[in-house]
Amino acid sequence: MLVLWTCLAQVWAQAAPPAPAGGQRLRIVGGLAGIHQYVRNEEPFWTQELAKLTAGKYSAEIAPFDRSGVPGEEMLRLMELGVVPFGTALMNLSSAQNPMLGAIDLAGLNPDIASLRRNLAAYRPYLQKMLREKHGVELLAVYIYPAQVLFCKRQFSSLLDLEGRRIRVSSPTQSDMVAALGGVPVLVGFSQIVANMQSGNTECAITGTMSGYTIGLHEVTEYYHPMPISWGLALFGANLNAWNALPADLRAVLGREIPKLEANIWAESERETAEGLACNRGDASCTGTRKGHMKEVAPSKKDAERMQEILRSVVIPRWMQRCNQRCKDMWDNTIGSVWTAAPPGTAAR
Repeated sequence: MLVLWTCLAQVWAQAAPPAPAGGQRLRIVGGLAGIHQYVRNEEPFWTQELAKLTAGKYSAEIAPFDRSGVPGEEMLRLMELGVVPFGTALMNLSSAQNPMLGAIDLAGLNPDIASLRRNLAAYRPYLQKMLREKHGVELLAVYIYPAQVLFCKRQFSSLLDLEGRRIRVSSPTQSDMVAALGGVPVLVGFSQIVANMQSGNTECAITGTMSGYTIGLHEVTEYYHPMPISWGLALFGANLNAWNALPADLRAVLGREIPKLEANIWAESERETAEGLACNRGDASCTGTRKGHMKEVAPSKKDAERMQEILRSVVIPRWMQRCNQRCKDMWDNTIGSVWTAAPPGTAAR
């Protein structure tokens, strides 16, 4: 742990310009480096917009967590300790510390963004209360990445055609889904996806439509299935003591502006879900410079039905086994009640 603190301190010390005279400079650990959520939204908000919004009184520096020497699974713990006063934690990685955090993005739970919005609305009040009481963290935003779908080297006709394939996953519930489909789940960090594909360690990968395109996955795979398996949610929060210690006017600005940042990230992630698929196919609508030539495996009714069957019989029960009775109670009173009342495909979107 001491090594992590030292690395993070060194990154900040090297990157940090002096604070404005009489002002305060915040230190932010953001999301994944190099993708649009960070480059187009998080980074400019903290390094440019905050100073404009406060007439130069307050400013911030930000570093992506995957270039800060901070393992994603440690982020929530570091926020809780106050080592990271403001941080972005991938919820699936943080679920290793607190399985309840994995509830909102269980593999197969949100086959479209409307389902995700509805489930998060039911879950968010509980999430906010739990983070504050259990971890001493104030929830400021929930970010999403573009839909995570399946990319493969070899041809396949449906999600039922994956037996024996080694498939990159990024969460325990993705592992449960892949294993139930007959595949072999392989936990691989985002930055290592292409290298693992090139080495032959994996032949398929579950990752974001646009982030997969951005890292060049369309150059090492030939087929993709467009049905969202997960989305990849991140919570942005502050150590509660650090948040309460901020000047009241700064808290007011952040309380007003961070929800706008969240809304912008959701809108971009929804847009990029479609654009990522277009770029992987090589459609004329793609604005990227290296268009792909991938083939889309059309989703079928059987795919959707099998995903929901696995969610119900495998993914949810195994998540509950890793958690405890409190998780079941939380599920029944939040996401579960919404999901049971309007399972995917039964409600207007």
